[in-house]
Amino acid sequence: MTGPARLYGIDTCDQVRRARSWLRANQIAFVLHDFRRDGLDATLLGRWMSHLPWDALLNRRGLSWRQVDASRRATIVDQTSAVELMLEVPTLVRRPILEHGDRILVGFSEPLYRALFAAGIDACASSPHSAGSESSACTAPSPSKE
Repeated sequence: MTGPARLYGIDTCDQVRRARSWLRANQIAFVLHDFRRDGLDATLLGRWMSHLPWDALLNRRGLSWRQVDASRRATIVDQTSAVELMLEVPTLVRRPILEHGDRILVGFSEPLYRALFAAGIDACASSPHSAGSESSACTAPSPSKE
């Protein structure tokens, strides 16, 4: 049996709040890792990027991205440059990120969360937002508004 799920994000993020609310309503134990309070390190990013492409983790839709100078944004072209920027500005990581066992979900999607915690169901293999059927990670659709 695995320990509690780990939810990564920012306490004040609406999508993180939705994920926390869903986890609580479904009586699923979890630990919140707030990027602002608890930080973000290269080891954690590296673990996620071993399952997902860097551009699935970089949030280019939010205020944090728009606040990055345009010339700096133009330099983000590969994993190395993306990691460097996300470590500098952790709020650029797409959220929430949920780890449960060997599974990683990016973004909040009630159907994916439900499937992840249902016994014997692989939430990612049937998802159109999957990083691939061989991967143990998948991404939820982006919310229409951040």
